[in-house]
Amino acid sequence: MTALLEHLRSHKTPARWLAALRALVRTDSLWLLVLGAITGVLAGLAVSLITFTTLLAHNLLAPGYKRLSGLEHVAPWRALLVPAIGGLLLGLWHYTLQRHNRHRPVDPIEANALHGGRMSLRDSLIVTGQTILSNGCGISLGLEAGFTQIGAAFGSRIGRNLRMHRADVRLLVGCGAAGAIGGAFDAPLAGAFYAFELIIGSYAFPLLAPVACASLCALAVVHLTGETLPAITMTIPQDIPALAYPLLAVLGGVSALIGVALMKSAAYAEQIFAVCIKPLWLRPMVGGLLVGGLAIISPTVLSSGHIAMRAGLVSPPLLWAALGLLLLKAAASTLSIGSGFRGGLFFASLYLGVLTGAAFASVVAPVMDLSLGLCTIAGMCALATAIIGGPLTMILLTLETTHSANLTAAVALTALVASFTVKRIFGYSFATWRFHLRGENIRSGVDVGWMRTLTVGRMMRTELDTLAADTTVATARTNFAGRMPRYIVLHNGQNHYAGLLESNLIQSITIAPDQPLSALVEHDGEVLSPDFSIGHAVAAFERTTRPALAVTDREGHVLGILSERYVLRRYAEELERTRRELAGEKHGK
Repeated sequence: MTALLEHLRSHKTPARWLAALRALVRTDSLWLLVLGAITGVLAGLAVSLITFTTLLAHNLLAPGYKRLSGLEHVAPWRALLVPAIGGLLLGLWHYTLQRHNRHRPVDPIEANALHGGRMSLRDSLIVTGQTILSNGCGISLGLEAGFTQIGAAFGSRIGRNLRMHRADVRLLVGCGAAGAIGGAFDAPLAGAFYAFELIIGSYAFPLLAPVACASLCALAVVHLTGETLPAITMTIPQDIPALAYPLLAVLGGVSALIGVALMKSAAYAEQIFAVCIKPLWLRPMVGGLLVGGLAIISPTVLSSGHIAMRAGLVSPPLLWAALGLLLLKAAASTLSIGSGFRGGLFFASLYLGVLTGAAFASVVAPVMDLSLGLCTIAGMCALATAIIGGPLTMILLTLETTHSANLTAAVALTALVASFTVKRIFGYSFATWRFHLRGENIRSGVDVGWMRTLTVGRMMRTELDTLAADTTVATARTNFAGRMPRYIVLHNGQNHYAGLLESNLIQSITIAPDQPLSALVEHDGEVLSPDFSIGHAVAAFERTTRPALAVTDREGHVLGILSERYVLRRYAEELERTRRELAGEKHGK
């Protein structure tokens, strides 16, 4: 603090105050804790404001009721009209953005994986607004996408304004997401590990303090604003028989299969809407009508399903009721995503897991009388793990939500089985599956963006020694007498690349002096483009087994040379830097 006061006394203008704070943050990791807390406060305020706004909008569907999934019935005309109008407004919003050539917003996982934590606050506000509109009109998706988007964007903006290091910006993005999830679910530990497992991509002890601080600060803000629900009171078994654990493992596997089916169904629904309804702006309205039709059958499909989940934990439905509600909620969520609404499956997956656990308990009742409470809690954790990923996050979230610490072993078993099964048969969470469909190979928030920014054009050597391809060996020896380069670039009469020659070949006594240089090189046309990433370059060297390759433009003109030794050295340096960041060594000051 003394150092801060000294800086502020000597720097009078706001710009200099910013520079002073930037210098402190870069030299003392204690200030990362302060910035993490500020990010958490902003995330908590955003969660409270978004929640208040959507609950207010829910009055359009059910005047006097704020939590739609807890309704017993809803007026049919409202169930059809409100989601359809909301979908029309969202579709027109999409259409307007498309006409202005707005680029696709970057979400927190993608930002940390590819862009060093860089997120657009404006784009994040748009995503948040669309999420509020979608959830506010009753669509069967959760608000967590908006929560994490705006919370992470606050962290990114703070880090970028202070011109912080890439690793620090990524950390603040994780702090924003941790605050959003911790505040939204009243689960600070789950929020912190959501950031570690999904946003940052790894856990490191030096990173725990700022991330946990952000989650706790956000939770405190949400509690102060009164946007929380009372604790769940439910019957929890005190003892679990040993024979129940194999059945719980089966429940984890079943939940994984349901989760994979739901993720694939969402992708198929998008394709069907795209084929059947050509106007982009019309798809959300049609989706809203379909979801409204399902809501007439059971209002529990509306919104995120948070109240329905709590009701299912307190009073689990029986077999046929659970299966029917499971199909209805899954169909509503699939239609919502497929038609282009904004939102996530975090909240929905918890409710679907409760229904899966309730149905499973009824199915295995002839074999063993498992507690409905046990199965609903375990199913909730397993299905959420299958869809969202992050088993430790879901274990902590389940235990914090249900206050069932004595079920830790059972919950952990189902979560781990579900996670392992999904990885074996599918390989993606819902977020990474969406990236895959867009052609992005992202499996977590681990920083791999450097592989794309470290291009051949940045690494190549541009000082070249060139000769015409028809030059004889004797002439080359004369030209480079006393200074023999390691590589000689050959070009033809049109000044196009004709081969890369190692100089030791022309120094060999077995080579005839009158032989042209073009006869000494391999003519397979293997070259690098300056736009290639370091990953492409490594693959090219492995494929050709050559020590160096030429870099050319599209017309075949030589731009430079890149050696395998230099590429591997830079690759190793970047891997070491990434390892240090993942281990938190940079922050361990």
